[in-house]
Parts: sequence; C-alpha cells; structure tokens
Amino acid sequence: MTSDTRQDTSAVERHFSRRFQVALVGEGALVGLLGGGVVTLYRLSLSYAEKEMRGITGLISGNLLFVALWFLLLVILSICVGRLVKWEPLTSGSGIPQTNAEVIGHLNAPWYRVLPAKFIEGVLVAFGGLSMGREGPSVQLGGMSGKAISKLLHLKRGEEHLLVTCGAAAGMSAAFHAPLTGTLFAVEEIQKEFHAPLIISAMTSSVVADFLVSNVFGMKPVIRLDYVQPLPHIDYVFVLFVGIICGVLGALHNKGMFSLQKAYGKINVCVPYVRLIIPFIIAGFVALSTPDLLCGGDALIEKIKEPATLTELSVLALLVGKYAFTTVCFSAGTPGGTLFPLVVMGTLLGTFMGLCVSHLFGIPMAYVPNFVAMGVAGVFASVIRAPVTAVVLVFELTGSLEALAAMTAVSVISYTVANVLRVDPFYDHLLAQLLNALPIHSDAPSDTNRPIGGEKILQEYTLGAGSRIEGMCVKDVPWPDKIRIVTIERAGKELIPTGNTRLQAFDSILIILDEAYEDDVCLKLDLMTQAASDLLHHHPSSRP
Repeated sequence: MTSDTRQDTSAVERHFSRRFQVALVGEGALVGLLGGGVVTLYRLSLSYAEKEMRGITGLISGNLLFVALWFLLLVILSICVGRLVKWEPLTSGSGIPQTNAEVIGHLNAPWYRVLPAKFIEGVLVAFGGLSMGREGPSVQLGGMSGKAISKLLHLKRGEEHLLVTCGAAAGMSAAFHAPLTGTLFAVEEIQKEFHAPLIISAMTSSVVADFLVSNVFGMKPVIRLDYVQPLPHIDYVFVLFVGIICGVLGALHNKGMFSLQKAYGKINVCVPYVRLIIPFIIAGFVALSTPDLLCGGDALIEKIKEPATLTELSVLALLVGKYAFTTVCFSAGTPGGTLFPLVVMGTLLGTFMGLCVSHLFGIPMAYVPNFVAMGVAGVFASVIRAPVTAVVLVFELTGSLEALAAMTAVSVISYTVANVLRVDPFYDHLLAQLLNALPIHSDAPSDTNRPIGGEKILQEYTLGAGSRIEGMCVKDVPWPDKIRIVTIERAGKELIPTGNTRLQAFDSILIILDEAYEDDVCLKLDLMTQAASDLLHHHPSSRP
C-alpha cells in the first residue's frame, strides 16, 4: 500500500470512527473552558476600565488643566494601541474577519501573540471611551484559544480549523450569554456550512463557555430585552414596515462604514498612529459632552428601558450620534468590535419606530419593547446577513417563543431589502479587504513550492439546488485535480459512488484531498456545488 493510500485510509477511518465523534465533544469542551475563561476575564477587565474612565471624566469636567491632561493621556493611549497593532497586525479591527480567514485556511495567526495583544488593546480602548464592542474581539480571543488547544493536542490542520470555529462560538456565547447564538454565529458566519460534527462540537463549546460565565463567575447578561405579548394581527403591517426600514438602514450602515474606511485609507503618514489618534481625541470631546455615547452602549440600554420618558427626536439624535461615533472609531482600524454597538443601534431604532407608531397610530406604549426587539433582529440581519442568528439572538435576549414569528418576518424582510440594494454584507466585505491586504500571514504554499503528498484532509460539500453539477454523472464532472470522492450521503444513506452515479440536489459529498492544494480545490468545489440562488447573489451581473 502506498504512503498516499495509507494516509487516505487513516483520514477516512478517523472521520467515521465513533471515537473521533466523542473526541470532538471533549475537545469542544476544552475550548469552551479556555475560550470562555479568557473572554470572561476580558469582559471583567473592560468593565473595570470603563468604570474608571467614567469616574475620571466625571470628576475632571470643568477643570481645564485636568481636561488637558486627559487629552494628553488619550494621545498616549492611542500610541500604545498603535504599537501593539504594529507588533501584531492581525489584532486590528474586530477580529471576526481574521477568525474567518483562519478557518478557511488563508491565515495562520500566531495565537500566542494575538491573545495578549488583543486583550490589552481592548482594555486600553475601553479606558479611552471609544465606541467599540467586546463581541468581535471575544470571537477572535475564543478562536485563538481554540487554536492554542489544537496546538497543545498536536491536532491536524482540519481539526485545528474546527476548534478555531468552536472557540469563536465560545467567545460569542460568553460575550452575549447566548449559547445558541454563539453556535449559529460560528456556523452561519464563520464556517458557513452545516454538518453534524461541527454543530455538536461548537454547541459543546458554547454551552461550556456560557456555564462558566453565568454559573461559575456569576456574571449577568450584558443586555436583556423585554417582550410582553405579540402585536395584534391587524397591526402586523408595522412588522413589514420595520423590516423595510431596517433593511435600508442596514445597507446605509455598511455603505457609510466602507466609505469612511476608504477615507482613513488615504492617511499614509505614520500608520496606524495618525489614524488611531483621531477617534481617541473625538472620544475625549464625547466624554465631556455626551457620555452616553461612550464605549459599547450600556448607558443607552439603560436609557431606553423607560421609553415613555423619551421623545422621538432625542432617540433619533442618540441613534445618529452612536452610529457616527462608532463609524469613526471602527473605520480607523481600532481594535474592537461593532456587534454590541450594532445591537444598541437596533434598540434605538426600534424605540424610535415604536414611539412613532404609538404617537401616530395610537398603539399602546406597552408594545414599544416589541419594536425594540424587532429593531435588533432587523438591523443584525441586514448588516451581517445572518438572519437565522438574528432570530435566535433575539429569542435568547427576550426568552420568548412568542417573539419568533415577528422576529423571523423582520429578519427575512430586512435581509432581502439589504440584498436588493446590493451593498456587501459587513463581515464578508471586511474579509475580502483582509485577504487582499494581508497576504503575509497566508499559510498556503505557493504554486511553485507545493509539496507532493502532504497531509490528507476531508471536506464535505452539500450539492445546492440548481448547482452546476446537479444531474451529472460522477464520471462527467470536471473534478479538480488531487481529490478523491469517498462517499455520497443521500437522504440519510451513504452511497459508494461509481462513475455512473448521478448527482442529486442536497447530496452530501465527502472529499479527500491533499492540504497543499486545499485553497484551489475548495474554491472550485464551492463554485461547482453552490445553489443557483447563491450564484446569483454572489454574481449580481449574471442576473437578467
């Protein structure tokens, strides 16, 4: 038996072995413990830094000397953050695109540098008061914790990517106290594929991380949404209205972020220091004038708990201010996320629409929390284009099954409207930017130096409806080189394919390939197996 054949057999046997399935659960639990622990410490550190910042800025208000010293401290903080970003460039921004790139094999991040750098950067940014969230960094910290576990256990490349995804799920779960959201976010946004081993291991990581945060450390959820009872059916026209508005504003949110990123990109002097000093200085003015806009937005969440005390104009001003401040901070490449500010903006938008509907159409104020929840679901779905995660997130934040119908409708409508407007999904756009700008961390071998007979890995592809190879016989498909089809799962049954096996929609094809050719093979197979609707989405010019 040749070396390649032995490796093929070993990889397949491991994939199908029950011991492997159990090992994935155990590894997922380890990742949940480490990732959940790191993210918990990160949350505690950020909360302490924000508390100290608010205490200091409250005391110095009105004292010109102390105010000048505070601005000097902000300049020093921006330089410190810039030095850390220069030391490890993969800590710039939210961390979600970097985690995504790691999972798909385009990056090989040094976890031992990313973990401490991202942690310290987040604390400094929070102390500066910048409008940045903790969820994006939590996803990256969790992902790098998963990579650390994989290195400790000497796992193969494919399992390493799986544990990075598990770590991302643990990070999201620990950040939001939402284990189902963590699982779905990792699957829908990071891995972008659904299969049992991934879902089980990611769910294990999420649950362990959430248990660690809530039951061991006793931390409370960062946000809890109220939901009294569903709107009367006659008022469901407002659900349609909310979905459309959220879709339009979600597209505008992305467009504005991308445009300001381009503007920051024109600053080529002393990068990243000059770019970072801008949001830090602006944060100083915001702290002295509108402190509610500082940091992630916890103060704003407290404000909208009593919507009857607010006016439409005041809520709209807070929404515009939060978006402008967050955009200025994030577009500079500041280490920090936008997920929690995005949720806060969703609550503000929902509050604004709830107040308008109440005052204009006489709907009782008791239903305003419903609009708040719909605003979160709609904005999340339109900005990130992860509608399933949006629905589950709101379900976990409200704890109400009755909310699912309205949340699903809003998410689907806003997702559709944002797609029709042809503005890129937020993290997909950032991932494309990252892959174009940071090839230095790629671990993919060059075409001229590819080793022969590298590590064998397994990949599963589900044949989408209307895909290019649906209905073709296996022998007639122009398969990429250096692959072997192991099995085809159809309607719960495994088939050993022959050349005359005709492919059908929703077939799950198990492929074995050489890791040296992974990038090329995966790109070709993605295009060959994508559903017709996905191809239209990614290639708008092909629409009639």
